[in-house]
Amino acid sequence: MQGYILHTQKVKEEDLIVYILTDKFVVKSYRFYGARHSILVNGYKIDFELISSMNFLPHLRTVLHMGFKWLLDREKFIVWQQFMRLLYMHLKDVEDIDEIYFNEIDFCAKRMDKQNPKRLILQSYVKILEHEGRLHSEFECFICDEVISDNVCFARSLLPGHKNCLNKFSFELKKIEYLFDNKSTLMLDESDVNELYSILLEGF
Repeated sequence: MQGYILHTQKVKEEDLIVYILTDKFVVKSYRFYGARHSILVNGYKIDFELISSMNFLPHLRTVLHMGFKWLLDREKFIVWQQFMRLLYMHLKDVEDIDEIYFNEIDFCAKRMDKQNPKRLILQSYVKILEHEGRLHSEFECFICDEVISDNVCFARSLLPGHKNCLNKFSFELKKIEYLFDNKSTLMLDESDVNELYSILLEGF
């Protein structure tokens, strides 16, 4: 079985509870002496086995780290771990999940070495919001309920609003329409990307 480590939680002295995102489940597992193992790091992709336990969490065994070269790039790894924390907070209370979550982070991980990490993650964030039915592409202000026809601002989860209503950084509407329609940041400049990424960090 393969998956991405979303979160680790230390218990006792050296044991860990490890949350792993697979294509079908969020696995909550137990690893004896897990704190000793450098491969049990948030964001790492692993191949692993689970040993069922009648009275406790399944035991995590035979763990193999499936590394990527870009993990040595500190800036990219920080962005990556930030996204893993967001996914953990979003998915921690569910078990069975749609495969889009695994597929999107797997897609990003395989392209992170050659592409801008914030742009990759923003595109996946938009795809996930659309899958969940929470991408507001009608562009109506969630505060005043009026149509947005010029620049658009965003609250958490990319909830759109007028600049006068939100008093935040605004984006050209045509750029955001392109992002939402094509799941691409091609039309966005770096300041746009950085501002949208700061909104992403507020959570799903």
